[in-house]
Amino acid sequence: MNNSVGFKCIECGAEFNLNETKYQCLKCNSNLQVVYDYEKIKKTWSKKELENNNDRSIWRYSPLYPVNSKVENPLIGGTPLYKVQKLGNNLGLKNLYLKDDGRNPSASFKDRASAMVLAKALDDNIDLVTGASTGNAASSMSCLSSSVGIKNIIFVPKTAPVAKITQLLVFGANVITVNGTYDQAFDLCLKATEKYGWYNRNTGYNPYTREGKKSAAFEIAEQFKWVVPDLVFVSVGDGNIISGIWKGFTDLYKIGFIDKLPRLVACQAEHSNSVQLAVDGDGQIREVSGCTVADSISVSVPRDGKAAVMAVKESNGFAVTVKDDEILNSIKDVARVTGVFGEPAGVTSYAGLKKAVEKNLVNSEEKILIMITGNGLKDVNSAMKIAGEPTQVEADEKELEKIYNKTCSCICKH
Repeated sequence: MNNSVGFKCIECGAEFNLNETKYQCLKCNSNLQVVYDYEKIKKTWSKKELENNNDRSIWRYSPLYPVNSKVENPLIGGTPLYKVQKLGNNLGLKNLYLKDDGRNPSASFKDRASAMVLAKALDDNIDLVTGASTGNAASSMSCLSSSVGIKNIIFVPKTAPVAKITQLLVFGANVITVNGTYDQAFDLCLKATEKYGWYNRNTGYNPYTREGKKSAAFEIAEQFKWVVPDLVFVSVGDGNIISGIWKGFTDLYKIGFIDKLPRLVACQAEHSNSVQLAVDGDGQIREVSGCTVADSISVSVPRDGKAAVMAVKESNGFAVTVKDDEILNSIKDVARVTGVFGEPAGVTSYAGLKKAVEKNLVNSEEKILIMITGNGLKDVNSAMKIAGEPTQVEADEKELEKIYNKTCSCICKH
């Protein structure tokens, strides 16, 4: 049942019904937030009903979504959450957890947003969706679009990782590579939307993206048996994931499913840190270079930056920045202890946690969750920079002694 009642502007507070605008506030052009009839949801939905629901996808939380349709195949959401004790021990933390969203169909958190946008497209009988992306949102959209028969036209910067562009083409997307940055691809996609009337999935710009991403908060709360963690570390680029996660937790709080809210930590690359600067400064989003090895969070002007800043501040959280080499080393640090292979943007949350520990911003007793938002196979070239080299030998039995002496003796002793 669709319990949404309208939109509210995150900037000026203006309210609109769901049919008045598709994307942004009609008064100030800021981003919109979907509003629900929380009292009605309280009366018609319960944790008990969830316990008896065998649907393990994001759609188990349908009463808190603004759509009637569903994208049911492939399965989206229900990603695993682990206690990573060894990783926590390395940082002196007793209660560290990891949620691996690289297990989604396109190997990215972005499937959550794409599913919601496509569900809205199905509601409105839309047969073509466009979007701009550094790669993950685009591959997500093309992956899920193929399952529901909706065509898509995708704008990506020419520098997007080959694996992500390959995903787009395999799923049948119409791919336009832009000789420029993600921000330029985003703006060109908006111009196409205005000129041709295509339905636009762009992060932040389309309010339904945040509604999809908030599903991660629902899963986290349920996986923790409705006792939320103290801190949630989130990699931040456009700001839509962290604002979505905050929206999810606040939705649950308003219907009484949880009795406290976590603090959110925005983790950014040092040259793609507009949100961090705003959190630590006057709250205003300003343009930065956006240059980072973590392509999925490489953004000059975060399109949902204002909502991201609000999420951090309202949750009494904070923001940290990390260097590219710290991000790359985090791929190895996480993989070799947890078995989870994250792409650069995916492990920026761990790099941020490590920085927070160094700055004494966290307590060793706190329950802490890091979000891994994308699989490392999305950007193998980056992982290869820190993975090391294999041992090369001739196909000769005599070479075994050489292998043993060079690489195996210390391992075999243990």
